[in-house]
Amino acid sequence: MKYFEKHALFPPLIQHAPDPDLTLVVTIPCHDEPDLPGTLASLAACAMPQKPVEILVLINSAENADDAVKKRNAESLEVAKSWVNAHVTPNLQFHFLHFPELPPKHAGVGLARKIAMDEAARRLLHARNPQGVIACLDADSRVASNYLQALLQFFQSHPNCPAAGIYYEHPLEGETFAPAVYAAITDYELHLRYYVHALRWAGLPTATQTVGSAMAVRADAYQAQGGMNRRQAGEDFYFLHKFTPLAGFAEINTTTVIPSPRTSHRVPFGTGKAVGDILAGNTFLTYAPSTFNDLKLFLEKLDAWRSVGLAQSQADTMTDLPASISTFLKNEHFVEKLREIRANTASPEAFRKRFFRWFDPFLAMKYVHHARDHFYPNVPVEEVWNTEHGMQIAQWALPSKNFQKPSSSKDWLLLFRQADKNR
Repeated sequence: MKYFEKHALFPPLIQHAPDPDLTLVVTIPCHDEPDLPGTLASLAACAMPQKPVEILVLINSAENADDAVKKRNAESLEVAKSWVNAHVTPNLQFHFLHFPELPPKHAGVGLARKIAMDEAARRLLHARNPQGVIACLDADSRVASNYLQALLQFFQSHPNCPAAGIYYEHPLEGETFAPAVYAAITDYELHLRYYVHALRWAGLPTATQTVGSAMAVRADAYQAQGGMNRRQAGEDFYFLHKFTPLAGFAEINTTTVIPSPRTSHRVPFGTGKAVGDILAGNTFLTYAPSTFNDLKLFLEKLDAWRSVGLAQSQADTMTDLPASISTFLKNEHFVEKLREIRANTASPEAFRKRFFRWFDPFLAMKYVHHARDHFYPNVPVEEVWNTEHGMQIAQWALPSKNFQKPSSSKDWLLLFRQADKNR
């Protein structure tokens, strides 16, 4: 209970006790979403686990939100409640929480997720199941029919897993959106998958997909790592990367989350913003492959830096590495950090673990942005594969090493999906 005393923003929000066999709570933040019942229907259509599951929807808006938004939220709440009353599903219980006046300074997806996940953790603790699972979904997402069962089966068969990312696929065709939207989301998802594979190719062991609607965490691990943050954008990246250095972190590839490709300008980056920018006529750009090659040259030197003198390490840092990474390391006081890491580790394994606690996905992204701003401008995503380093990344990442070079972004994406599905 110490977590709630220190970090929780509210007392218990759901008054009746959970089922003592509760093992999974799916949390859904909802802000001005037109089709919440579609998401609820997707969950209700799932094959049900033998133990009860709760769906916790947190409808929210800022205190200074437009009256029209607050009205639509209130209408969504009533429509969703009516839908639930008409679709009783055994072992599946829905809860709706309404926060129409969140403080403008913090209102956003991070705060909404935090309130919902805190309540989910509290209910799992009350059910005496601290290792129960909290899943994150969005109010415009859909899930595969085995979603609920697959999550529980995965955590049951991996008792040491504290948290996991969940495999996802945006829809690439259909009648719901215009063809241009599907083309835009194809480029954006390809960028997401390319970025993570490029980091892994470079040697970053903790690189993983971080999609807010495709995450799950145990209640006790959630509390131990300080819970969800209140960021108004990027909350998923910062949250999930608390767990990637921990033993047992995993990716669940036995089910699929289907996020929406629709546009949104509520946050300064992310799926909705990227799709909107592409539809506005902007070519979608991603990071240049040379950025990751330079990072690879740096990370390949780790074992040598542990065994050679610090004077030599400093010389290597400044002269043997490409300028993109050497200037970044100088800015980050790498030689001093290396001295500290060496002084506090006694084995190669401890050295690497401590090093990657420092050079984590946050610092890797900071380097990537440094390289973009000063050395390697972004490139159109379809041009990545016309470069030597881009093809090296693809040949390393993809399951078939003798594949024929695809001719479209969609075909490239399907190959990267296959690679991720088979990890």
